Amino acid sequence: MKNRFPISIGILSFSLFGYSQDTITVAKKDLLEKVTAANLQIQLAQKTYQATKAEYRQSNALFLPNITASHTGISTTNPLMAFGSKLNQEILTASDFNPELLNNPTKTQNFATVISIQQPLLNADGLYERKAAYAKMQAYQLQTERTIEYLQLEVSKAYMQLQIAYKAVTVLTKARATAEANGKLIDNYFKQGLVQKTDVLNVQIRVNEVSNQLQYAKSNIQNASDYLGFLLNEDTKNKIYKPSEELESTISVSEATTEVPENRKDIQAMVLSTSAYQKMYLSSKMNFLPRLNAFGSYELYDQTLFGTKAKGYVIGAQLSWTVFDGYKSIGKMAKAKADFQKATIETAQYKKQSQLEVNKTNRQLMDSENKVKLSQLAFEQSQEAYRIRQNRFAQGLEKTTDLLQSETQTIQKELEHLQAVFEYNFTKEYLQFLTN
Repeated sequence: MKNRFPISIGILSFSLFGYSQDTITVAKKDLLEKVTAANLQIQLAQKTYQATKAEYRQSNALFLPNITASHTGISTTNPLMAFGSKLNQEILTASDFNPELLNNPTKTQNFATVISIQQPLLNADGLYERKAAYAKMQAYQLQTERTIEYLQLEVSKAYMQLQIAYKAVTVLTKARATAEANGKLIDNYFKQGLVQKTDVLNVQIRVNEVSNQLQYAKSNIQNASDYLGFLLNEDTKNKIYKPSEELESTISVSEATTEVPENRKDIQAMVLSTSAYQKMYLSSKMNFLPRLNAFGSYELYDQTLFGTKAKGYVIGAQLSWTVFDGYKSIGKMAKAKADFQKATIETAQYKKQSQLEVNKTNRQLMDSENKVKLSQLAFEQSQEAYRIRQNRFAQGLEKTTDLLQSETQTIQKELEHLQAVFEYNFTKEYLQFLTN
């Protein structure tokens, strides 16, 4: 978030406008709306939130019954199984108590349909796990919202990068025209014997330098368009974006905010994450308490497949208590406590780092404001110096090298002023992002 877009024209090394391209005019407001729906990073954050929401829904099992149905078929000569199967089928007769038949039963078939219900009644550890899952879900929801705010900041930055790239092309196009005009003038002077051949060559070198810079400036437009297309999840092949608003050469100064708000979404997410760890720690404590669960089943038995001749049910409740599990629960509680303490420290550290970043950005904003004022003054002074040298050169009072140096300085100061305006505007928006 802290990177600055370089205005220097000598960074990129390939040409753009040698082939047909579509120019798409875009407005900043439309882009901010579009990035929310199209950006891949936001989609990933939303899917992560949906996953945590699904985890929370799983905790509904703490209150809702668990219902299962099964149908089992067996064929057995096992004495106990054979006797029990006949008993469940309600077909047991007096002859079945014959010791010979009891010890050596004939093959017996049994088909059982069982519908079972398990209903949790009291699970203290599960209650706190559910609360932890809810806090985690809320934390990821806030993180998703913060991701949207961050990507909107990136879109705003990319839009300003596009503005400054187009502005640089305008400045350098004008500079090339000026350099070419100076070249024609000096070429006429050379034909009249008023200047040396070296002066003509210096001007030609200057024209070539500005033309090269202009080509790189056009490449910057494509790079800014590509980055904007990446943020919007759009293909930028054979097309470039053009901002509907031009970059202003002045800035709007506003009062800065110096404090990090407690309700900032990423800080709230950290607090909720810490709360989730606390709930897990409490859940590990509750793991030492007994659990109470109810259960029941409705059973159907028959000698034939899917038969329902004999019926019966079972209803009951179970109070279970894990007295000792080999220090597993104790170790789990110790880990949960350490995780909770770690999350608490991380939250405190994050708040301090956020305040540190706000303080730093405030100073950067003040420095950027001062830089805009000084660069504006330097640009105006360089313009005036160039005008004076032009007049003196026309009177034969200035050297060609001095004129070219003054022209170069004017362009440099104008580009530096544009860069200063960009840095101020982005720093201002970044500060708003930090204090929102």
